Amino acid sequence: MEIPHSIADRMARRTADRESLLSPRATRNADYLRRSGHKPEEPVIRPPFSRDADRIVHSKAYSRYIDKTQVFYLVENDHITHRVLHVQLASRIGRTIGRALGLNDDLIEAIALGHDIGHVPFGHLGEEILDELCREHGIGGFRHNVQSVRFLDTVEDCDLTVQVLDGILCHNGEAHDQSLTIEGEAGWDSFEEKQKKIEEGGDALPCTAEGCVVRCADSISYLGRDLADALEVEVIDERDLEEFPEICMDLFGITGKEAFCDINRRVLDVLIRDIIATSYDAESIAFSAEASACVAAFRDFNMQHIYENPELRKNREKIRSMFCYLFDRTLEDIGEEREVSPVYEELINAPWASRRYINAASPAELARDFIAGMTDRYFERVFRQYILPERVQSRYRG
Repeated sequence: MEIPHSIADRMARRTADRESLLSPRATRNADYLRRSGHKPEEPVIRPPFSRDADRIVHSKAYSRYIDKTQVFYLVENDHITHRVLHVQLASRIGRTIGRALGLNDDLIEAIALGHDIGHVPFGHLGEEILDELCREHGIGGFRHNVQSVRFLDTVEDCDLTVQVLDGILCHNGEAHDQSLTIEGEAGWDSFEEKQKKIEEGGDALPCTAEGCVVRCADSISYLGRDLADALEVEVIDERDLEEFPEICMDLFGITGKEAFCDINRRVLDVLIRDIIATSYDAESIAFSAEASACVAAFRDFNMQHIYENPELRKNREKIRSMFCYLFDRTLEDIGEEREVSPVYEELINAPWASRRYINAASPAELARDFIAGMTDRYFERVFRQYILPERVQSRYRG
């Protein structure tokens, strides 16, 4: 059904009125820039960055968030965070900050929802192993933020705006900056320069204030949540909490171990307010000096007690062997053109995969993208399919 012109005109005026209230540093919807623009636009009902969020949510890569590890893999516990929840939390936090600062919350949502699509099975351990394999096979290192862009822009050809792709590319949960100032312009030349820099191991900041907000929201969303999850699965205990940084105890108002049961709420409340207050009249998106020191100390605590905990890495060599086998077997399937193999059925012949990408990618690049796109369960299932003999159901001719 077509919307009557009289209603469409009033909607357009209301949209313009809302946009007039945005901060001068906010990204305007009219400034969006797509690579090809071969898909339809409807700027009033679905503004460009809102449409980007829809395209991300409806992508095949997004649907695979549902079973991708955040931190804790091979754990049967329905109460811990997976990637699909993490990106929702980052989106919520980012939009809360963005609304307070008068920024474009559609752009924030799209960046946040897409930023971790390039993560591989088994979290950062999987990324570390896949990085080694990619280098061994001569296709350069593996960075999950670059892979997020690759899935959305190349493999599925979602035709997202450069502002969204730039924000996804320039998120960096492993880095902490007290203050973020926009870098470069919203254009394809600048974007490709940043992409090359990051592929070579460097870092780059977003070209929009909204991208800077998501980069901060990413850290805020996982600090307290990862600690809460670690307590839930008992990777750490009360003895570890005795080493929790004093600066964090003070800032979050923690006076005893019982306060850690709502650590995530305390982290969100304090750090969201801090960024809003510090950034409201500033040129940058920033933490206060005290909050920044707290975040750095919190990250160091999590690194020592959670991310590098021997319990999480005790299966590293087994998992590495699985990655190596699947990479080599996938290359073999491609070389032999085995049409019934998983890589053909789920990537090369998949109707949603861009033919331009499939025809241009090398076998090693196809293997990288196939494995990077796997969920944890699918990774295990394909490995079992290759390794274990098939069982006969009752009778050979039944």
